[in-house]
Amino acid sequence: MRRFKSILSRFLSADVLLWVYPLVLIAPNIGLDITETYPLFVKILNVLLPAGVYLLLTALSPLTGRTVVLALPLTVLAAFQVVLLFLYGESIIAVDMFLNVVTTNVSEATELLGNLTGAIFTVIGLYLTTLVWGIVLWSRRCRVAASNLKVARRSASGLLTAALVAYVVCLTAVPQFRLVRDIFPLNVVRNMWTAVERTRATEAYAETSAAFDYHPTATRPDSVRQVYVLVVGETSRADNWQLLGSPRPTNPHLSRRSNLVVYPYALTESNTTHKSVPLMLSHVTAETFNDSIYSTKSIVSAFGQAGFNTAWLSNQARNRSFIEFFAREADSTLYISDDRRAHYDTDLVEPLRRIIEADTTGRLFVVLHTYGGHFNYVDRYPAEAARFKPDHAFAADASERNILLNAFDNTVCFTDSLLDAVIGTVERAGGLGAVLYCSDHGEDIYDDPRGRFLHASPVPTYYQLHVPMLIWMSDGLRASCPELYANAQRNSGKQVSSSRDIFDTMLSLAGLETPYADSRNDLTSARYTEHPRIYLTDHNEAVPLKSAGLRQYDFDFLARKNISAE
Repeated sequence: MRRFKSILSRFLSADVLLWVYPLVLIAPNIGLDITETYPLFVKILNVLLPAGVYLLLTALSPLTGRTVVLALPLTVLAAFQVVLLFLYGESIIAVDMFLNVVTTNVSEATELLGNLTGAIFTVIGLYLTTLVWGIVLWSRRCRVAASNLKVARRSASGLLTAALVAYVVCLTAVPQFRLVRDIFPLNVVRNMWTAVERTRATEAYAETSAAFDYHPTATRPDSVRQVYVLVVGETSRADNWQLLGSPRPTNPHLSRRSNLVVYPYALTESNTTHKSVPLMLSHVTAETFNDSIYSTKSIVSAFGQAGFNTAWLSNQARNRSFIEFFAREADSTLYISDDRRAHYDTDLVEPLRRIIEADTTGRLFVVLHTYGGHFNYVDRYPAEAARFKPDHAFAADASERNILLNAFDNTVCFTDSLLDAVIGTVERAGGLGAVLYCSDHGEDIYDDPRGRFLHASPVPTYYQLHVPMLIWMSDGLRASCPELYANAQRNSGKQVSSSRDIFDTMLSLAGLETPYADSRNDLTSARYTEHPRIYLTDHNEAVPLKSAGLRQYDFDFLARKNISAE
């Protein structure tokens, strides 16, 4: 036993940690070299430079344990990157990933982490263990032998010299190479700073947008009862909708509805909620997003400034993003999750009914923000609503894909029930009415050999971009404005952008005119025009979809669905 303790003491000594810690820190670099299409010398530099710096850092002091503890930020970045590689199989921690950390509520994060057992065990094995190891050594004042420090410093110098050579080669032979963009963790630190800047700008939104006015004009008489509802879906993908070609009966209610128009070729221009929803709910486009979103109000204000009573009903949590700030523009706002109980999206129907009945203006606009098909899917609907079983996956893993798909399809069925109830509620109000639904983005569910899961990945996929979108119009609206329904049907075969078209379409459904409207983005207009496919990148740049990093799998899926990628 004494001999075993002696061997263990040597193995867990500061001399060993001196070499282990740099290896642990460069694990993400090795992973990125495997997953990314970097040029060869960029891959070499991506390992040599951090390895040299990390080894030199640990060799600066004989108290390696203290160095490991004080370098905790580096450990956290490396661990975060490893989790990201488990989730998406590629790419560095993007700006949007940091913003997602800020805007995602605790329950969502808990649900996700609870199902990423592989990532969690890897992080514990590599990083938490190393950190505890460092704490123990520091507390015991364990020191590295002077001879080992010399070897480590010489080795670090050798690595850095080789890195310098690789750097020169990259500068001369690799076009567009940038150290702070291509080398981890420098690129992640840059992204983190960008995320901080965006967060500060977002927090100042109330001041920077205060003077904005859509100057809207209502073209329909006040004497006519009007109710318009915009339903913002969450994480639902078109391929799982019966109305859009799924062989499964996921839309039993909507399939029997009349006055419904669906858009099978709708793509979002962002796979992240905190950008896709603001694009949907304002006149801002992907091209103007970075310049205009901080000084622009939402469609809620457009209706309010036109004299409509406005309401925002949400099953989401408050998160101090543009979405919450848009909600504050409404005359009345209700977050049903404020009571800290779990709610289903159908819990929004009764508040909607009450608002419609209590409205005395005769003109009402309501936004419903749902939880939709957000992971964990099985928690988005009551057990008795499960149409497809089994639906309780043991973990988020490719081996559980069929079960995950059952649960996801159940969320689509439940959204179908919600929309049918919303339409019925608006229908019973009489007068002129319309319901527009669209999901903010889609979702990966281990659909191809890449093994991708969830959404908001730095590089999007077909399944994250192809979203369900539909419009329902009341008999009264069809009779009063027959051209709206006729044009909506005619445009259903067009290549639609949900990010660009919802704002103008919703205004047109309600008969509102504003200098900020563009009939070329209005699905109920004869002037509707298809636009080139674009994507809003992590750095808020609007790029052609073909330049967004999609793989051949994605282009094959787009072609199979007759969706243009150009």
